[in-house]
Amino acid sequence: MNYQKYAQEFWENGYLVIENFFSDELMDHLNQVILHHYGMNPDWEHSNEFIEKAATEVIPWFPIREGDQHFNVIEEDERLKQLTKSILGDHWESLYLMVMFSKMGTKGQAWHQDSPPEDSEKFNLNRLFYTHDINEKTGGKTIVMPGSHKKGELPAGNPHEDLENQVVLSPKKGTLVILHGHAWHRVLPINGEYRVSANARAIPSGTPEDITDVAVYRNMRYRFSTSEVIEER
Repeated sequence: MNYQKYAQEFWENGYLVIENFFSDELMDHLNQVILHHYGMNPDWEHSNEFIEKAATEVIPWFPIREGDQHFNVIEEDERLKQLTKSILGDHWESLYLMVMFSKMGTKGQAWHQDSPPEDSEKFNLNRLFYTHDINEKTGGKTIVMPGSHKKGELPAGNPHEDLENQVVLSPKKGTLVILHGHAWHRVLPINGEYRVSANARAIPSGTPEDITDVAVYRNMRYRFSTSEVIEER
């Protein structure tokens, strides 16, 4: 694996896609673990205000924080560690692993940035992996704006509208998507029975551990720790 080439591609575009990074067997196993945890009709964990304003209907789970050992194999993957080091440099840190579940017929995720972009050196790194195929049948494709990790704050506007030059990703089972926390991205509505992805987030050395506490949307900034809108846009 040419880690230097992957890192160069990441820093140019703000994202990176590597198919077949994880085995089908591992992804099938983790998919069953996820479905066992959620069931098919889990309760919302965000406030109604957040769901309405953010146009985002995703239910998070933090398995490693809660003592579930099934996902340790992701954090301990030496290829993932080396790739992360190539992108972030020495002394990077794991932040947390978050699973995201979306129900059939839900909105997906509106355009957002996972961390405020004012300081270009302070950001989170999304290391997304997919335990099943994301396609036309499932819905929930990921959309990213190439190079937007260098463009500052996501412009205010319609939370779900198409933007010129956006790229639509259809990750297959086992695909790894590395995404800069300042990159503008969203998820399309869910057509199938469910949509699952997981994110083993990491941060560069010197980055605050609460870097993802405030997310930037096209109509607001939202603080998750206090469940409040801190800025209307």
